Amino acid sequence: MASKDLSFEVLHMPPENTNSVLVCQGGDAVIFDAWGRASDWDKVLSERNVKLIAIYSTHGHSDHISAAPDLAKKYNVPWYLNSGDWNLIMWGNALLDFFEIPHINADYKKPEDLRSGSSNILPNVQMDVIETPGHSVGGLSFYFPAFGVLLTGDTLFRDSFGRYDLPGGDANVLRESISKLYDMKLPDETYVVHGHGVDSTIEILKKQNPYFVSHKCCSNGGGCKCNTSGHVCHCHNKCDCD
Repeated sequence: MASKDLSFEVLHMPPENTNSVLVCQGGDAVIFDAWGRASDWDKVLSERNVKLIAIYSTHGHSDHISAAPDLAKKYNVPWYLNSGDWNLIMWGNALLDFFEIPHINADYKKPEDLRSGSSNILPNVQMDVIETPGHSVGGLSFYFPAFGVLLTGDTLFRDSFGRYDLPGGDANVLRESISKLYDMKLPDETYVVHGHGVDSTIEILKKQNPYFVSHKCCSNGGGCKCNTSGHVCHCHNKCDCD
């Protein structure tokens, strides 16, 4: 997605695993989920002749932040990550071994805390930060209202949702976060970039992802699903409607 002065580019940095996003305006650039090696990002920035001004992470798992500390230090730019996930930065080094990517060093440049709210990441690029924990404690999603783009990280995929069996994961909290995205009632044509896998749109998610619904507790006006075991509410494994 590009215009004369602005581009949103989904990149699959080697070794291909994670969907990273490069947003450029004029000669400035912002990276979302800086996966891979910092040296490969150096080449991308050089090829596009842009200056890195900030790095944002949807969450703290190493397959979304592996290059962030080195890039932030080399270019002396801020790296933003919700503080709920700061304890995951070193925890994920074992995964980097699997991909043969260097560990994040213990003296890495510390990130800055990022919470819900709206700000301009570039002069004409407003970004809404949405706290979407559940896959991790500090999970975030990013929405660009003027350009109709949503980045979900690992909260939601085209036809499924993120894991909740890793440190800080919580199935019920993840459902609430998915509800939050659903209840935003974004336009169907909104382009959705997930942390992994194929991109989608809100319309595709509504049609193809059975988990992209509003998960309301039955005691707060939501519906219960009845099965052979009786009524079940995801919040507390029982029904208050009876």
